[in-house]
Amino acid sequence: MASDPNPQTIPASDLDPGIAATLKRDDAGLVAAVIQQHDTGEVLMLGWMDDEALHRTLTTGRVTFWSRSREEYWRKGDTSGHVQYVKSVALDCDGDALLVRVDQVGAACHTGTRTCFDGRGLPVSA
Repeated sequence: MASDPNPQTIPASDLDPGIAATLKRDDAGLVAAVIQQHDTGEVLMLGWMDDEALHRTLTTGRVTFWSRSREEYWRKGDTSGHVQYVKSVALDCDGDALLVRVDQVGAACHTGTRTCFDGRGLPVSA
């Protein structure tokens, strides 16, 4: 039996094995997490989670991401005070994206805007 030339390295995590088995991760072991304001439906931002970040998000009530640039975990709001309190988490039908509904305190974007999409609309000609 040939070995996989690109095995996914998934760090040890306490994530429920049943949940872990449903995730379809990218080559870095990550799943996209769309963050949405729970009561308005406003899309706030997109972040990335591995199994451990998802476990922390599900068990602490605060959103935790994996920083691809810093290669470390970060919990939204620990330095900025702009906290995301988890209301619900859902997995999409393909298992490759999460929808995290939150109660956002302050700005969601590191630029200081409410969402990472404020003022960044692109022209649509169709």
